[in-house]
Amino acid sequence: MLAAKGAADPQLLKDVKALAAAAEESDGNPPLSEQTLVTLRASDADAGSHTVLALALYSPDEKSDPATAQDLAGVAVVIEEPDGTGVLEIAVHPSYRNQGVADRLVGELKNTRGFAGLKAWSHGNHEAAADLAARYGYGPVRELWKMRLTTAAAELPDVPLPDGVALRAFVPGRDEDAWLAANRAAFTHHAEQGSMTRADLDARMAEPWFDPSGFLLAVDSSDRILGFHWTKVHPRHGDHPAIGEVYVVGVSPAAQGTGLGKALTVAGIRHLQHQGLHAVMLYVDADNIPAVSLYRRLGFTRWDVDVMYAPLEGR
Repeated sequence: MLAAKGAADPQLLKDVKALAAAAEESDGNPPLSEQTLVTLRASDADAGSHTVLALALYSPDEKSDPATAQDLAGVAVVIEEPDGTGVLEIAVHPSYRNQGVADRLVGELKNTRGFAGLKAWSHGNHEAAADLAARYGYGPVRELWKMRLTTAAAELPDVPLPDGVALRAFVPGRDEDAWLAANRAAFTHHAEQGSMTRADLDARMAEPWFDPSGFLLAVDSSDRILGFHWTKVHPRHGDHPAIGEVYVVGVSPAAQGTGLGKALTVAGIRHLQHQGLHAVMLYVDADNIPAVSLYRRLGFTRWDVDVMYAPLEGR
């Protein structure tokens, strides 16, 4: 069992990415979140407030040096927060499932870190993950729905921007700090999104999928950012065609209640439609009733679900 704290070395990161790709090809879901992969490859200086603990199990034999190991059978990654809490994700290669890999990783995690303050994501909420969570006294506490517009050619309503608001593309090298401030204001009550740092933003801008023309900003006459719709295109992966994503939509408190959110949502989807994508997807918390209702009215349907697990009281 290989344990690594801080940024992963290049070989381990390469192995983790290969494992994640194999799992996604098999399951239709990425087993690790984007933030996890960003933090794994960040240097300690660029990781911001996050630290990372990675436990890797190589096969057929456990190796201390991943450069001489064989396949990466499974990995457990904990993204730690400064307050001592953390989020766990586990990925097991399809070729090594039903062989106790996840149990060994969780057992080592219990010995290495313990479970204090630890929650866990199950992407796709597969039965094996639910069973593993139950064995360690964890139960579901949050559902993150994946919704899909089954055809990007679907008709969308005409939703005008509020008076005095214009739409323009994000300009790298100019808009970073202003956007981070607007993002913090828009997501004051959403810690995951609202805590995005400059390092987080720079890491995403360095990704091959980043396209500033699909990062739409709603600005007033003084070019102050009132809202935004950041779109993303997932490239073709194996037999899965390219798909667009409503990556994040945010509206500043000053512009909330003006209809800007719906206008931005529609504008971003249209941008994706014009690229000829067969479908558009998004993530939304199941208990965000207003957002779910809006997306349903636009033609989105529930497609899949990610579930967060946390220790049950009394366990």
